[in-house]
Amino acid sequence: MNTESRYERGLAKLREVDGEAGERVMQSLEDIAPDFARYVIEFPFGDIYSRPGLDLRSREIAVVAALTAMGNATPQLKVHIHAALNVGVSREEIVETIMQMAVYAGFPAALNGLMAAKEVFAQ
Repeated sequence: MNTESRYERGLAKLREVDGEAGERVMQSLEDIAPDFARYVIEFPFGDIYSRPGLDLRSREIAVVAALTAMGNATPQLKVHIHAALNVGVSREEIVETIMQMAVYAGFPAALNGLMAAKEVFAQ
């Protein structure tokens, strides 16, 4: 029987995906919304990212695509571009994923996504 809590499972997955960048985001919420930080660890990472249906590379490609298409989540997009690199997605794959979003979300969203990628790649 797995006695690991959603929080423990989520924190381990967050560290695997985002490394220190993810932990910094969670720490930045501690003084304003510590419960929200816990929800982010438990639900996306403890429940969804921990599912067996997709590997982490595939999940991060999907997240980069979704955040690019949204067009209003640049800080989160940058975190997930970093995460994508962290789990083995190449720069070329990230750029191609973002460019693909021009077809579905428009050129402005893709351009913004490419600029976010350029910033992350420069770090």
